[in-house]
Amino acid sequence: MSINPLANPKGVKLNCELCSKPALLFCTKCRVTYYCDTEHQNIDWIGIHEKICELLIPLKSPITSTCNSEEEREQLKKLKVKRQKDLVYLTRTAGQKLLFEGKYEYAIPAAMQSLKISIEIYGLNSIELVLSYLILGEACIGLRRLTQAEEYLSQAKWTVTKTPDCTPDILSKLHRNLGLLHATKQEYKEALRNLSEDVFYASTFFGTHNIRTSGGYFHMANVFYAQNKLEVAFSLYQQITTIWFDHLSLLVAQRTRQPPPPVGIGPAQYEVERKDYDNLDEAEAAEALLVLNSILEMRSKQTSPSPLIMMELLMALSMLYFVQENYYEAMEYSKDATTFSKKISNLEESKRKSLEDLYKAIETRL
Repeated sequence: MSINPLANPKGVKLNCELCSKPALLFCTKCRVTYYCDTEHQNIDWIGIHEKICELLIPLKSPITSTCNSEEEREQLKKLKVKRQKDLVYLTRTAGQKLLFEGKYEYAIPAAMQSLKISIEIYGLNSIELVLSYLILGEACIGLRRLTQAEEYLSQAKWTVTKTPDCTPDILSKLHRNLGLLHATKQEYKEALRNLSEDVFYASTFFGTHNIRTSGGYFHMANVFYAQNKLEVAFSLYQQITTIWFDHLSLLVAQRTRQPPPPVGIGPAQYEVERKDYDNLDEAEAAEALLVLNSILEMRSKQTSPSPLIMMELLMALSMLYFVQENYYEAMEYSKDATTFSKKISNLEESKRKSLEDLYKAIETRL
């Protein structure tokens, strides 16, 4: 619905959610979000607003003076901060997912929303803002807006420099984005230097054999591939495949294990200790899909790819779709993996059984 800026109450300026220009439109559902034109409204809706429209209403509504006590007012403030933190996580995850899907234009509204809310909670100079700057920077890299990307990454780097106790996971992400920027500019030496830093910090925080570390390996492999250093590139691609294969195997095992025998009587019989591995959030699932499909495409271009390597790669994709409950796609990749397994004369019994068990698990769910 359109609005007339001249009709705003005195001293009130309504600005576009994306560009901060004077607003001419507002969302008729939440009625607290404004835009300069329909293009920005559509980009924001697709990027993030559809997910958070109703969640913004209590956040953008002032805490009124109708509270019965100061204690009640403080409780409402704490509730608002909790909602804001939840929204920061949601918007960052959505933005990261869109990056992995290559939807850079739509990742920007999600990142901007997370940045605005983070500033409200933590202030302008907090390390908590860095992840939002990095999503914005990576989106601009994807859109080839390199000057703007450098501005966001410079802001992130400045904030990190001013934070002596910055954690390794943040440093890892910063160097990954700097590596991507240099790789896009074909400054491969500097790209590899930053990506090496990314892997170092990620390994320090998560371990070397972790999906959160594998992203650095993936981008390093892409740089080596771009330089036609194929032996190094494919060695790294195999390392990445193994990391995802092992992680997804744990998730599949979690979903296919038999429930433990009952203990006790009544409801207590189910109160047994169990260990669950982390599920994939939507950004991690999008990353796995991007990485594994990219490696599959690279492998398929080889003259005679190793049947064992292809089998493990296809199994990883099958497990990924299984975890996402897309059993049709899981079955298709499982069949392809089985085809390659038949070309392996000395296939280990454990791997043969893993493939058979995966196939059976998918079949029972179709």
